[in-house]
Amino acid sequence: MATGDAAYIKKINRSLIISKIIEEKLISRADLSKQTNLTRATISAQAAALLDDELIVETQQDHSTVGRRPIMLSLNRDAGCALGIDLDYDSITFALTDLLGRPVSSRTIDIETTEYEVIVRLLIENIQAYKTECANRRYGLIGIVIGIHGLVTNDEFIHFIPRFQWRDSNLKQDLEKEIDLEIHLENNANLVSFAERVYAYHETENLLCATLYSGIGLGIMMNSEFFRGHNGYAGEAGHMIVMPGGKQCNCGNHGCWEQYASESAFFKELAEKKQQESVSYEDVRGWLEVQDDVVHEMMEQFIYYLSIGLNNMINLYNPEILVLNSELLRLYPKSIERMKDNLASTVSHYRELSISTLGKKACVLGAASLAIKKFLDIPTLDLTFEEKEKTMVLK
Repeated sequence: MATGDAAYIKKINRSLIISKIIEEKLISRADLSKQTNLTRATISAQAAALLDDELIVETQQDHSTVGRRPIMLSLNRDAGCALGIDLDYDSITFALTDLLGRPVSSRTIDIETTEYEVIVRLLIENIQAYKTECANRRYGLIGIVIGIHGLVTNDEFIHFIPRFQWRDSNLKQDLEKEIDLEIHLENNANLVSFAERVYAYHETENLLCATLYSGIGLGIMMNSEFFRGHNGYAGEAGHMIVMPGGKQCNCGNHGCWEQYASESAFFKELAEKKQQESVSYEDVRGWLEVQDDVVHEMMEQFIYYLSIGLNNMINLYNPEILVLNSELLRLYPKSIERMKDNLASTVSHYRELSISTLGKKACVLGAASLAIKKFLDIPTLDLTFEEKEKTMVLK
């Protein structure tokens, strides 16, 4: 049991109790006491305060044995909503969730501009609309986290977004001036890794998640915390050189990993070979079904270069879990087995290599769940993904 300042101990106990209630979904006061090693008096007092704050609710559990039905505690999922935002190159995706991270609604806005002022105004208008939508809940909109596809400093200042060409932008401050809510910025790959930890891999403290869409980003979780590096720029694995003197990269170097193992690079090369303006996932699916030689050869090459980078990441970080967020890999049978065959070094050690089940929703779900964690002020968060939200695509 924690010792020290009384107010601090009370805060720690509250955090522990909320975490356990979320983890168990339904739990009695007696079981809370056993599992947290807190006295029944402490549990009773804390539960009473949380009930008054409308953060938890009581229900009577049905059971077949004789005697009094136990009173169960659970988080009041409808007390507020969290808003996750994925600020991507050609679109902005918003996801509103309840306090258990279950999607309420989502919206994707296609954008055809990189102008800072225009995008800031779009963000403000949509956030204000969500704020109004949540106004009838006890805590309203409890938090906003925005995923940034670029370099974000440790103090949440945008250093550089390559595809927007935004440099040294204080998006957090510019939004908070217009919106009376605290807003947080985080690198998108970090949020994807956080989503995997929160929704899928509850038992791990060391996880890497590589996103392979417009480039390659690496979200690193060590001891259940983000590993950000000195300035906050850790995880730019896509700019690790795997082919000295190779293809020109926008970063200024040649032969960067993402020029060979990102989906954008794959689609660009495939479109050139097929002499088409562009290709889609459905095109790739169709060509794979008819065993197209060009696509099959390119997929094998994609996996080969992907494996080179993964081998380096495994040797650098020795992760327990390594997750790949890629729609393209989902289309190719036995892609994981092929990569494992390439990771044959006796030095490389990891426990599990898998393809994300969250897909392109991972960033906004990670953002919303990070907002929940900050609001509840808890050390860890274990949620279950249930896809029941309303979805809209706006242009």
